[in-house]
Amino acid sequence: MPRASSEIVIKRPREDVFVFLANPENDPQWRSGVLDLKRVSGSGIGARYTQGVKGPGGRRIPADIDITELTPGEAIAFRTIAGPVRPRGRYVLAAADGGTRVRFELEADLKGVKRLLAPMVQKTMNNEVGQLESLKRVIEAR
Repeated sequence: MPRASSEIVIKRPREDVFVFLANPENDPQWRSGVLDLKRVSGSGIGARYTQGVKGPGGRRIPADIDITELTPGEAIAFRTIAGPVRPRGRYVLAAADGGTRVRFELEADLKGVKRLLAPMVQKTMNNEVGQLESLKRVIEAR
């Protein structure tokens, strides 16, 4: 099962970082693989977003998500409900040296023939969690 995680310290209060991450429509500002993302229903836990990500050759691949956890100032989780691979993700926030430590975790269960995609999925997930430096730049510039 592919898994990836990374963490970074952002020099902003946890509440500010949480509010930014709790709105997935902010993701295109820091996640380079996101082509489009828009809320289509609900709010809070259970909110659903339609999302398109860059696939092979730059073509759009659906990767719609549902929010599965929202613990103010502490954690946000989502699951992918559309697309060929459906990872789960989580942001964990903690106070750190005048700012916020953000840990971004992704994992995907690949069964059957999809296991053949594991190396490509692992590479993509490593790239996704590796974009926390971009998140830091965007939030600290606000």
